Order: sequence, then C-alpha cells, then structure tokens
Amino acid sequence: MLDFSIYLLYRAGMALLGALPLRVLFAIGNLAGLAGWLLFPQYRRLARRNLEIAFAKEKAPRELQRLCRRHFQNLGANFVCGAKLGPMSPEQLARYVESENQDAVHQHLRAGRPVIVLLSHMGIWEVTGPLVPHYFHYARVGTVYQKLRNPYVDQDVNRKRARTGAELFDRSEGFHKPIELLRSGGLIGILGDQHAGDAGLWTPFFGRLASTSPLSALLAKRTGAAVIALAVYTVGPARWRLVFTPLNDSPGDSVNEVTFKGNKTIEQEIRKAPEDWFWVHNRWKTPKPNFLLTHYKRGVYLPPGMPENDLKPFRILIRGSNWLGDSVISMPAVRAIKAGRPDAHITIAAPARIAAAWKLVPEVDEVLGLTSGSLLRTVRLIRQQARFDAAVLFPNSLRAALEVWLAGVPRRIGFPGHHRRWLLNQIIPEPSRLGPIEHQVNRYLQIARDLGGPSEPSPIRMFLPRGKTNGATVKIGLCPGAEYGPAKRWLPERFAEVALTISAERPVQWILFGTASDSERGAAIETAIGANCVNRIGQTTLEDLIAELRECAALLTNDTGTMHLATILGVPVVAIFGSTESRLTGPLGTGHHILRHQVECSPCFLRECPIDFRCMKAVSVAEAAASVSSLLERWEGPLRRDPSTHLN
Repeated sequence: MLDFSIYLLYRAGMALLGALPLRVLFAIGNLAGLAGWLLFPQYRRLARRNLEIAFAKEKAPRELQRLCRRHFQNLGANFVCGAKLGPMSPEQLARYVESENQDAVHQHLRAGRPVIVLLSHMGIWEVTGPLVPHYFHYARVGTVYQKLRNPYVDQDVNRKRARTGAELFDRSEGFHKPIELLRSGGLIGILGDQHAGDAGLWTPFFGRLASTSPLSALLAKRTGAAVIALAVYTVGPARWRLVFTPLNDSPGDSVNEVTFKGNKTIEQEIRKAPEDWFWVHNRWKTPKPNFLLTHYKRGVYLPPGMPENDLKPFRILIRGSNWLGDSVISMPAVRAIKAGRPDAHITIAAPARIAAAWKLVPEVDEVLGLTSGSLLRTVRLIRQQARFDAAVLFPNSLRAALEVWLAGVPRRIGFPGHHRRWLLNQIIPEPSRLGPIEHQVNRYLQIARDLGGPSEPSPIRMFLPRGKTNGATVKIGLCPGAEYGPAKRWLPERFAEVALTISAERPVQWILFGTASDSERGAAIETAIGANCVNRIGQTTLEDLIAELRECAALLTNDTGTMHLATILGVPVVAIFGSTESRLTGPLGTGHHILRHQVECSPCFLRECPIDFRCMKAVSVAEAAASVSSLLERWEGPLRRDPSTHLN
C-alpha cells in the first residue's frame, strides 16, 4: 500500500511538472537544486568531498565550493526537466537535445560489429533511453538495468524506456540474453560510473582507486564488441547535447585494461563539464569491513608503467601504542596494513618519546609525535593533517577512541574494550582465549586480517650490525632494568658475573642501557665490570639508543622495550624471562635466546614478587654466559657471512 501511495504521488508530481513549459521547469529545478544545496548538508559534504578527491590539486577551495553549488543547481534542473522530457517522442526530444559523433557507432553497427555504449550519470542521462534506439533503429538495442525498490515506479520507468523498442535486461537474471543480442550485431547500454562493491575491479578513477564494474569489458571480450562512451551535457537552459566517444581500446586489451580505459574516458567526459556529473553518489566508497584490498575477487589493476605513488593516497591513521615494546610488536601489523592496498599512506600517531622507533619502519610514511597533555591538543594535531580516510587504534583505551572521533576521522577501527564501542564504527572481535598461548603480535595482526589485509606479513630483511673481528673489541649491550617493575629484573650481580665471564674469553666492551630509574643498578654493575664498561643509563634519548644499539653485536637484557627495539635493528638478544610469558611478549624474529625456567607461580605478571623471586633466581650465570658466547660465535662465523635475519 505504501509503495502504491508513493507511486500515485510520483505520477501526480510528474503530471504537474509536465504541464509547465520546459524553460520554466529548468528555472524551477535550478532553484530547487540551490535549496537542496542549502538544506541537505550531508549530501553537500559528500559532493564536496568527492570534488576534493577529483580536483583538490587542480582547483582552489573557493572554486570547488562554487562547483559544488552549480552541481546541485544542474542536478535539480535536469531532474525536474526529466518529468517533461520522459513522455516525449524522439522527434520531440530532438528540439532540445542534439547529438555529436553518432558516426563512431554507425561505422561499427553497419559493419556488423556489436557496440557496448558505456553510460554515465552525466546531465539528464534518462534521455538516452528513447534517443539511442531512435538513432540506431536498424539494429537491436537493449540496456541492462537494476530494478527500483518501488515496483510500481519501476514498471512505469521501464515502460517509458521500452516504448521506442529497446530491450530491457534485468541485471539479476544474468547476461545470457545481452550476450545473445550483442552476438546478433546489436547495441547495448551499460552504466559504468557507479561504485561496484565487492564484485568490482579496483582501478584508478581521477587517480584514486575505485571499485569499478568490469561488465562492459567482460561482454566486449566475450562478443568482440566495440566500447563507446556516451555522455549528456547541459549546454544551456533546457538544452542538452549527447556526445559519443570511442574508448580507444584494442583487440589485445585485457578485461582489466578495458575497464581502466572506461574509467579514464568517463573521467575525460566529466572534466569537460564537472557540474553535470552525479557527485552525490559515493563513488570512492570505503568498503566495510575490508577496506584493504588483498582478498577481493578481482583485485587491483594499475596500467603498465603507472607508479603506485602516482595514486591519490588512501590515508590511514594508526594510533600506536604508548610503550616501546608494544610498538615494536605491532609493527608487523602496520606492514600488513600497508601491503593491503597500493595507495595506502600510513601515518603513525604515537608519544613523541618513542616516535623515533616508528621511523625505522619503511612502510610508515609519516609519524606524528604526541606530547603529553590535553586531549584537545592531540585532536587539533590530527585535524591539522590532510583528511584521513580511516583510523586504526592499537591501544585499547577510551582516550585513543576519543582522539579520532573528535578529530572527525570517518572510519574508526579497534577492539571494543574500555566502554568505547559507541565511538567506533568498525569493531574488531576480541581473540578467543581458548587454545594455546599466542604471541601478542597475533592480536595486532588480527586487526590487519579483519580489514582485508594479507594473512601473513612479508618479512623484513634486517642486517646485523657490523662489529669488529680478528681480536678487536666487540660491543655488547646490557639492559639490567625493566620499567614495569622489579619482578622482571634479573639480579644485578648476575649480570655483572656474566659480563666478567665473557670479558675473560675475548676483548669486549659492555654498554649499559636503561632509564634514570635504573641508575643505582647500573652503577653497581659498572663498578663490578670495571674498565670494560660504558654506562649510558639515563643518558640517552631513543635516537641515541638506536644509534648505539646498532653498534652492538648482541644484547643481554630483561623483558624490556630495548629488547624489542634490538630485534628491529637486527641485534640478536639473550632475553631473561620470569614473571612474564615469553610466548606472549618474547622477541620477534629468529636467532634470539630466551632464558626462562618454569616454576609453579610463573607467569604471574606481577610488578613485585610477593615471595622468593624463584623464577629469576632459577636462571643461572653459566647459561646466560653460554648464550651470549653462542651469539658471538654465530656473529663471527656463518651469520656474519650472511648477516641477515627476518622479523615476522
């Protein structure tokens, strides 16, 4: 009943508008479009955003604003005039609509070659329904359409489309009949400028990847048809022009190449009169959930010779962890996200004190260092950047979600914890707690997988630091602290004993790393080691730590952020675990030694041991010294000859 009521209103409105002169309708529609521009901000913003994607580097903001307004006016005028033009015969339409380059179609049809007319939402595109069959009346003419939701309106529209002899093919019924029409030497019209969803080919449109229907190209390859684009331009008040443009394809072109050329031709049509195209359609829609494109059926196509950096970027803001160790563990996920689409531009927002670590990752394009302070300061910093298409939140905090929500990032992705679900519009389900313990790296990789990224990130090839051999002094890092608490810190006297044992075997210089809170422990170790020790505890920035750690042949450490940093610098580590779980937060990659003895209360994840520190005391000086010696032997032997490792 509702559908029929809407249909009656539709017919009444069409009859009323059809009674007025066409030029009057054009003026009324122009004013209605202007009113729509003022009264519907959501559509105005969509149109403006689309115009910015297409022309931001070519047109000034004020010009884009004027273009957006003119688009609404043209859209209103063409929509209202359609009520008058719809019932007209082709002969009557010819008084208002002229055509250009019909011969591009005639030469193929008269030679017996079928033609696919690639239609776009330009101007008053509905006039192509009656006019194209009129122009090419000697051939079978058809069109592929998609049913409207209202069945009564759908029947009325199709009746008008078919009255000049056009054959109508419902897209949902398959393409056997359109193929038969083309093989008989006919012509078929297909819309080619809409977002094609999961079934589309991701190929550039105005330099930005857009899901594009390959239907025209598939039918052309199947039947040998020529593909010719058709656009309708508004050339004056109640005056229009149809223009046919050959696609310039060749018989050897693939389906992907023809689809790309179709996009390029439609783009050229739009550039001639951008106010005439349907900018309120979300052509560059960000798909949900998989806005990374690895697993799409048709994938991504770039024409040969087109560099990936020529694409307009899909800008992804990743809110990094607040801790160095967690940041390193999340780096494989960042690489997977980057690998998920060729136009991905990755910006990391992380505390300024650890921002330098992210600059080590080649997949990161930009780093925003966040200073401690107000939430609004962070929001302002994000807003000052070019518009982001999506934000991925690694921290599970409410504040991280507030930052991107207040900054206006349209797609916000993360785990739902800490009462922040309402701030996110794409939720990553929490991993199952059942089964064996998985490394924390998999929690972050799950985000990339749920967004459509590759199942496994490609490994980074890391080169081990170039130390000195042949009897020269070797630098070894030693990190005796742990910011989380004393339960993670091995005994300082045992660190010193290991250092003395190794120093007795070969010329070694020990470099102590840590924060100011480790100063007392560092001083005791320095005193015990003596002249072979350089104490840098509390004296390095992260940049200094990176530079000095690179020079080390190995690192002896507790479970710390420095341990994780060493792995991305290619420095092998001997890591001592007790209260924490190495299967959960151990060093990434291969070639590392983890020293841990299972006791009944470990892992407890406590900051301080409430009993006798048995998990750490179980790790002996002898096994730690043996592990360090083993790493040094590998470094000086075969590993030195092929100094690479993989961080997964």
